[in-house]
Amino acid sequence: MKTYYVYIMASFSRVLYIGITNDLARRVYEHKNELNDGFTKRYKCKKLVYFESSSDVNSILEREKQLKRWRRDKKIFLIEKDNSEWKDLSTSLEMT
Repeated sequence: MKTYYVYIMASFSRVLYIGITNDLARRVYEHKNELNDGFTKRYKCKKLVYFESSSDVNSILEREKQLKRWRRDKKIFLIEKDNSEWKDLSTSLEMT
């Protein structure tokens, strides 16, 4: 059974990016190493500060849409609820 993730990456200045993937370690590696052009490369969003997982791709897609609609302060509250120091959670992932 596949696992899907919704995640939040942050820059040093706390610019936030929300995305989804089925391989979190690979996707974070891509962000950290600027392998894809786009928002996270432009704004240097290289720190994984939050993620959720589910085996239901539809629930992850809905959760991503929900999080993207939230105001910034609500996103920050979500991150700081479990990661008050904004630590890079990718250190606990097995990086590809």
